[in-house]
Amino acid sequence: MRQLQALFLLAIVISVSSCRKDFETVPSQQGNLVFSKNTVYLDTVFTNISSSTYSLKVYNRTNKDIRIPSIHLKKADSKYRLLVDGMTGVDADQNGIGDGKAFNNVELLAKDSLYIFIETTANIADANPTDFLYTDEIDFESINGVQKVDLVTLIQDAVFLYPEKYSDGSKETLHLGTDAAGSSVDVIGFELNESDPIHGNELHFTNAKPYVIYGYAGVPDGKTLTIDPGTKVYFHAESGMIVQPGGSLQINGGVSPDANHPQQNEVTFEGDRLEPLYEDVPGQWGTVWLREGSVNNKMEHLTLKNATVGLLVESCPLEINHSQLYNFSNYGILARTASILSQNLVINLAGQATLACSIGGSYDFRNCTFNNNWYGSDQRAVLLSNYEDNGNGTASAADLVKANFYNCIIYGANTIELLLDKVEDKLFNFDLKNCLVKFQDQGTALATNTLYNSIREANTKGNLINKDPKFQNANANKLNIEANSPAAATGGDFGVTVDVNGKPRTSFGIGAYQSAPFPN
Repeated sequence: MRQLQALFLLAIVISVSSCRKDFETVPSQQGNLVFSKNTVYLDTVFTNISSSTYSLKVYNRTNKDIRIPSIHLKKADSKYRLLVDGMTGVDADQNGIGDGKAFNNVELLAKDSLYIFIETTANIADANPTDFLYTDEIDFESINGVQKVDLVTLIQDAVFLYPEKYSDGSKETLHLGTDAAGSSVDVIGFELNESDPIHGNELHFTNAKPYVIYGYAGVPDGKTLTIDPGTKVYFHAESGMIVQPGGSLQINGGVSPDANHPQQNEVTFEGDRLEPLYEDVPGQWGTVWLREGSVNNKMEHLTLKNATVGLLVESCPLEINHSQLYNFSNYGILARTASILSQNLVINLAGQATLACSIGGSYDFRNCTFNNNWYGSDQRAVLLSNYEDNGNGTASAADLVKANFYNCIIYGANTIELLLDKVEDKLFNFDLKNCLVKFQDQGTALATNTLYNSIREANTKGNLINKDPKFQNANANKLNIEANSPAAATGGDFGVTVDVNGKPRTSFGIGAYQSAPFPN
């Protein structure tokens, strides 16, 4: 009996379902639709590189279920692509997949909405030659008119540098040596060529076009990569630059003649995601690696941001002046047995340390600002060490010949922002003069460590301990100071006559910036 009752109920369900009709719609009329925005701005893209995906929401504010006769891009050969409520649209080329250009009879329930997702891949030749904007519109056809939403994208032309791809699917690599087992150590990359058949001299970057690098661009032995003022270099994910033994890197950024645009002539290194969402995201690309044996490396007026390690400097010289390094998932500068001279250097925000001088070396920093507000308790602004743990029960050690910090700010969110770590059988020489240092060791394991005595002694050699430098906004990479900062006019004369932006120093302040009223 129960089985008969179950069958009877099932029959009723099937009967009711078979009688159900789909909802009835009426064609939309002009003005029925409301849009989340009247113009969709797709942020700057490089020529022939796909954009991120942007969204538009379409509302039916009426009490009727409507049918939009047609949603389509106005240009027949449009470089935009649409996805409408998960649909790819009319299959114009009959390949079984809609081409994202046109959609017919799109239904939209009363008081409901739908999403349209938008992408583009366009060439600089498609853009308006006067402003490099590529435009189109989405037309929403109704029975008595058309509603539209404009689409706008700025396209940048660029020089694209990348490793060769071989017929077997593998890619060109750079050789980095051999490991302990004698196996070759390689990384996906390519050597820059001064006689490249497509780009000409790849060892001279000019400011005529941006450069976009895929993989690691290598500077060969005996060659110098020269980068002109105002040049912009963008790195794809897992990409970077390697200066091989015997190679050199010369970055020749300059001071802007326009006071309202102080970064006009600087050289910039950053990731190739140009959307505002990625403006300050660490770890978007690899590093600039100055390998052991590279020579004559010099950087002037460089802004480098959003890498894993900004500069990896190994057993080679580097002079870096008037430069700004921001937002790193690991280190701003990681130096191993290196020799670095620097004036007016700013490094801010890193997952481990903004500056790490490891396995000894020789360092001289004057009027530099090191700040680390990374979230967490283990990060430091500056780490000095004369050894490094190899991770296999051994360590590499070398003399820290000198580590001079004059007129420098070493600050951040943690209580101790200068960490010293040494082995006794190697030299460990460091000197701080007229520096502002964050060092609150009370209640920590460092409280009885005599290595820090010269820091604890207030005003020794003109140093200021645990004074807030009053940055404008460190979390937004604005580390400039005003006249009421403890770092203003409290430094010494160490021969640095201008600040990081090239402004004359009218007083001996601490840090990379001459004190001045914060800009609006």
